[in-house]
Amino acid sequence: MPGSPWIAAALAVFAWWASTGAILVATRRAERTGRPARAVLLATPVMALGIAGFLWSAGRTDVIAVYAAAASALAVWGWIELAFLAGVITGPSRMPAKPGVPEWERFIRAWGTVAYHEMALTGAFIALAMLSHGAANRFGLWVFAILYVARISAKLNLYLGVRKVNTEFIPRHLSHLPSHFREARINWLFPTSVTGLSFAAFAWSERAIAAALPAEAVGFALLAALTALALLEHWFMVVRLPDEKLWRWMLPKRQEMMEEGPDAVR
Repeated sequence: MPGSPWIAAALAVFAWWASTGAILVATRRAERTGRPARAVLLATPVMALGIAGFLWSAGRTDVIAVYAAAASALAVWGWIELAFLAGVITGPSRMPAKPGVPEWERFIRAWGTVAYHEMALTGAFIALAMLSHGAANRFGLWVFAILYVARISAKLNLYLGVRKVNTEFIPRHLSHLPSHFREARINWLFPTSVTGLSFAAFAWSERAIAAALPAEAVGFALLAALTALALLEHWFMVVRLPDEKLWRWMLPKRQEMMEEGPDAVR
């Protein structure tokens, strides 16, 4: 049944896996062809559909509208992430980290590598908040908010230091990014991050269970599942599990790309 919170949670997990895989495939294809801007341009209709779906679903409170709101928020988010990984929206600095600099300078240099991306995400968040102000259905905004907060938290944890830094899916044109990460057993922010995400996942779950309407149960179940996935991604940074295998099988190997050359795909 589409109104089941369990089905909603399962669909959220699938959407997380599928959307991440689609972004990685598009990014690898852009790296393979040497046309990152073209990949982002071809994905622009997805962004447009996301905005249209967000506006359409904002005034509706049925189950389908809740799913549409969540999917629309994911579409907007995914386009910005693709633009970042394709190297179109990154930051003014494309230089590796400079060793031995003071912490404040290290932070500024790291910020410079992702500044435009963070500004784009913040601008999109503000725009969606304005578009959905006073709307009956704001689940799309909450989906984007979860992704936004979780991404900032993840980036800060990578900057401060985590046990596992996975750089396998970072494209070559962003090879300077890992130099701004730090490996460490734990940092002061990580306990706060996982505690906050755990509390949020519990709160969303409680709201889903107590919801009086199917649409509310579905919406809060989607939020609970996405928050739990964000929590899981944080734990992947300190627990050495081969989570990259979830997507590695669908990507062309870089060695094969080098042998085929940029003209292999048109």
